[in-house]
Amino acid sequence: MKLLIVENSIIPVLTYGGTQRDIWAQGKEMVKMGHEVSYLVKKGSKCSFGEIIPYNEKEPVDTQIPDYVDVVHFHAPLKEKITKKPYMITIHGNGKPNEVFDINTVFVSKNHAERHNSDQYVYNGLDLEELGDVDLNTKRNHLLFLAKASRREKNLKGAVKIAKKANYPLAVVGGKKLSFNKKIVYHGMMGGGKKNKIIQHSDALLFPIRWHEPLGLAILESLYFGCPVIGTKYGSLPELISEDMGFLSNSYSEMINAVNHINQFNRKKCHEFVCDNFSARKMTEDYLILYEKILNGEKLNRQQPKSLIQEKQKLLPIAD
Repeated sequence: MKLLIVENSIIPVLTYGGTQRDIWAQGKEMVKMGHEVSYLVKKGSKCSFGEIIPYNEKEPVDTQIPDYVDVVHFHAPLKEKITKKPYMITIHGNGKPNEVFDINTVFVSKNHAERHNSDQYVYNGLDLEELGDVDLNTKRNHLLFLAKASRREKNLKGAVKIAKKANYPLAVVGGKKLSFNKKIVYHGMMGGGKKNKIIQHSDALLFPIRWHEPLGLAILESLYFGCPVIGTKYGSLPELISEDMGFLSNSYSEMINAVNHINQFNRKKCHEFVCDNFSARKMTEDYLILYEKILNGEKLNRQQPKSLIQEKQKLLPIAD
């Protein structure tokens, strides 16, 4: 199969970037499985295993699709009609109120799909080789916040509050300095081995989000390194975090209490759960099933998916 992946960004990404890392892992895995991959992405992108086609924002996407590809996979909402080739779309974010999506749209978790009136989803997958080996018995000495902290719904302030109340050191990856507490270390945007090392030495990921998270690569990365997750019950978290892999509550006091009982969680199960369910190979195999459907002329949804929210959502509540 000859696949074209479309995403208007630069690849590979070196620090922050969820969707870019997904499409990189997906393309790499497709090639390993004997397929051919091309990327229609921003100028400046590079790839050793696939063709790079510079994306031209001034031209219709349809005219930029090569004749030799079999399937086109978009990783953002379509704003124009595609007629040249069979295609599908993965939506990584939340839709706007009442937003309607293409009939061939899939989402990134069960909860994400349900909130858009669909049952079609494929979990994101991690490049496990890139993440490397894991030492589940390593010394762990801090909690972790891993997200783009400028986004208020990621709730860095809440993570700092939990760490302070639990009297626990906190490593912040992805955010600027918010506090001068000596127990809180801010690392800024970080990727690769440096980020993995910080995760590896974390006791738990604090994820007190105040929105409906579609999936969250930070969750998967943390679990891979044997790092349980303590967060809220919003979005996809309940389908990812079982009671032996973390603790979910919409109460700060209950999350603080979970930090104080951090050793109750099973680090080995955290790691194995990701390896079994969230690898790039598993994601790619699931996508291949959908590619075959659209090549056979099938539609991926019975009706067009639609965001079920009626108005722009404010920050979701967390009780003290």
